[in-house]
Amino acid sequence: MAEIIAKLIVPITSMVIARILSPEAFGVIATVTMIISFADMLSDSGFQKYIVQFEFPNNKKMLQSIAVAFWTNLGISFLIWLIIGFFSEEIAKWVGNPGLGSVIAVSGISLPLTSFSSIQTAIYRRYLDFKTLFYVRIIGVCVPLVITIPLALLGFSYWSLIIGTIFGNLVNAIILTMKSTWKPTFYYNFSVLKEMLSFSIGSLTEAIFSWFTSYIGTFIVSSAMTVYYLGLYKTTITTVNGIMAIVTVSTTSVLFSSLSRLQNDSIAFEKFYLKFIKGVAFFILPIGACIFLYKELITSVLLGSQWNEAIPFVGIYGLMSSVTLVLAQYCSEFYRAKGRPMISVWAQIFHLLFLIPILIISSKTGFLTLAYATSFIKIQQIIVHLCLMYFIFHIGPIVLIRNVWGALLGSTIMVGFSLLLNMMNSGSTWSVISVILSLTFYFILMYLVPSTRNDIRDLLNYIKFPGKDRFLVLFNRKKQ
Repeated sequence: MAEIIAKLIVPITSMVIARILSPEAFGVIATVTMIISFADMLSDSGFQKYIVQFEFPNNKKMLQSIAVAFWTNLGISFLIWLIIGFFSEEIAKWVGNPGLGSVIAVSGISLPLTSFSSIQTAIYRRYLDFKTLFYVRIIGVCVPLVITIPLALLGFSYWSLIIGTIFGNLVNAIILTMKSTWKPTFYYNFSVLKEMLSFSIGSLTEAIFSWFTSYIGTFIVSSAMTVYYLGLYKTTITTVNGIMAIVTVSTTSVLFSSLSRLQNDSIAFEKFYLKFIKGVAFFILPIGACIFLYKELITSVLLGSQWNEAIPFVGIYGLMSSVTLVLAQYCSEFYRAKGRPMISVWAQIFHLLFLIPILIISSKTGFLTLAYATSFIKIQQIIVHLCLMYFIFHIGPIVLIRNVWGALLGSTIMVGFSLLLNMMNSGSTWSVISVILSLTFYFILMYLVPSTRNDIRDLLNYIKFPGKDRFLVLFNRKKQ
């Protein structure tokens, strides 16, 4: 519920801010976010996952580990902030934005705030106290409504986004600390730290490569193109990913937890994965098709007229992202649930070997070339994951593609239906009506087929009643 509400509030905020601020301002924020997110990842060191996952022998050991994780995170975050502040101008030049050193230094305030909240969040997750995290999440996404937008209207440009982020992190830290039964204690033990690092090194490695995959484009574009095009590039990706997240955020955690319980039963594991992906494909693929068909409408509504140059990028990136999510991105959850996260790391390394040179070449040619290159490079990502699934887990590409064939065919038919609607009339109002009619046509078509109707029902049940389905999965295995 927190993520669903957040996905409704955040686009509304973005729609307002995108009409107030220029693409250049978003380009500055993209650079700052790239630096701060990397520093934040290093300060966390994978300790949050350690606290959530590790089975402690007793409560005393757990409290000691929490204290060590807390002070380590806080210490590293202050150290990194100090380094960023001291070399802020050099860092700004290095990422292609000279003169923004003060912006980067001030943004570093978020580092100790997020590290302060990180361990607190892990404790809540360990005890399944998602109700508290629900309130924190909602308050966090509402902060821009009362901080960022008013400051943007007053002419603070990118500073409005930075100040809004800092206040959001501060509010999170205060609320989590006030409501938590655990309070920081002055305890530290290097033996405990060593044990935690040995457990967390795999997660940290994967996080580092995930960061590189996500932000290497930002770094290359900031070095080769103007801050205006950096804003177009990063905001387009963020907007499309935000639309996809409506489905992915609410399903990924369910998939991982369910697969983890079945990791010792290969047949049930594979069967569950295929059925789950098949269900997700029924929602993701038509969304991607609609983004491609109605890219002008989506750009106009979510970003505004000053972002028109990003329209082709929105369309092709949305289409390719939907296919990649179904055939490649969820494979990472498959690897992790099998206890083999390094496979995901190797997949990202292979992707970077292709992504980096292609982005460097295309960014020197022009924004449109860069847009298509960024989108179509996802084909390589799909091929890599299909090969890994086949050679390591013996699940062939034909099996994976045939598994989502119904959604692919239905989305294709929907595209034809949409094109007919667009031939009948034009204009923004008709485009909105066409989107509604197209999606309605698609889901009626899918619901008329008995097999796809059952798959959609199963997916909705997994999301709506996770506890009930956990029991049913275990009961059915025991019964068999």
